[in-house]
Amino acid sequence: MPSRRRFRHVVRIGPVQVATYHDGRGREKHTAACTAPRCGFSTDYDSRAAAELAARTHRCPVR
Repeated sequence: MPSRRRFRHVVRIGPVQVATYHDGRGREKHTAACTAPRCGFSTDYDSRAAAELAARTHRCPVR
């Protein structure tokens, strides 16, 4: 049964939200996910800086 992720330190950069969580093995991970309709952009990173860079440079293909 997968555990529920608890996101913390959530920041919004444009339409993208960046958050920090712990994966199933206890490692700290960072995610960037676009909240625009029909976009579907969501990726996980090992560093917060990489997630924030992805959020700043993201361009939605659907407008």
